Parts: sequence; C-alpha cells; structure tokens
Amino acid sequence: MSDPAGNGAFGAAGTDRSLGQLVASATTELSALVHDEIALAKAELRQDVKRGAMGGAAFSIAGVFALFSLPVLSFAAAYGIHNLGLGLAWSFLIVGSAYLVLAGLLAMLAVSKFKKVKPPERSIASAKRTAAVLGNAKPHPRSEAAGGPVRPALPVKGEAEGVARSSA
Repeated sequence: MSDPAGNGAFGAAGTDRSLGQLVASATTELSALVHDEIALAKAELRQDVKRGAMGGAAFSIAGVFALFSLPVLSFAAAYGIHNLGLGLAWSFLIVGSAYLVLAGLLAMLAVSKFKKVKPPERSIASAKRTAAVLGNAKPHPRSEAAGGPVRPALPVKGEAEGVARSSA
C-alpha cells in the first residue's frame, strides 16, 4: 500500500501500513479526540457549576440575613418611636443594620461570582476546529483494481429490491 519509490505517498519508507491499519488508527485517534473533548467540557462545566453554587449559597445566606433583620428592625423602630431616646431601641437598630450590611456584602459577592460563570469557550473552540478538520476530510476514491466495483452508498429509488447483501 505504499509508494514503491518511497517518495511521499504514505510518508517515510518505514511506514507501510495496510488500509485496515490506517482505518483502525484513525478510529482510535478520533475516539481519543472525542473523549478528550468530553473531558475538557466536563472540567470547564464543573468549574462553572462550582462558581454558580458558591454564588447561589451567598445569595441564600444574604436572604436569610435579610429575613432575620426584618423582625429586629421592626422591634427597633417600635422601641425607637416609644422611647425617642437612646436606649434599648438603638441596640436593636444597630444589630438590624449590621445584618443588612452583611446581607449587602454577601449579595455583592454573589453577583461577582455569577459574573464569572461563562460558557465552556475552550471546548467549543476545540470542537469547532475538530469539525472543520473532519469536514475537510475527503473519502478515499475506490477503483476497480483496489477493491472491486464502486457501489452507491444508498440504493437509488426503485432499486431497493435488487440490492443483495453478502457477508463476504
């Protein structure tokens, strides 16, 4: 299957491989490429899911703190109106305000985490490159001498009954 002169049909002179070996090698390499693409996509998505989960947890904690601040601020407002002086009400107001400040900080952290979530760009680019390479691949032309008669890949309309299948 190599060029007898050894001048470039299949590369160097020591790389004589049969068509079956070439197909098996191409299949193996394509399978490895697909597995590597899937592994890359999983790694990128795992990282983005982790960022999203951290952002979601920060939003949840911010919501809990905001919820806890509502009764405290309500008590503070009620005691503040009642007393109109410095006393117990101011302490409730300080605690409630501290909860709101903490909730605001966690909400800002959550927003910054959510902004970092993005699509798996490297996987998409790599898949596009692979598709472009495979799209440019041309099938090997068959000839009468190399492998018998050339047969159409799909039967032409009306010829389906006459197509014979062989196991040889």
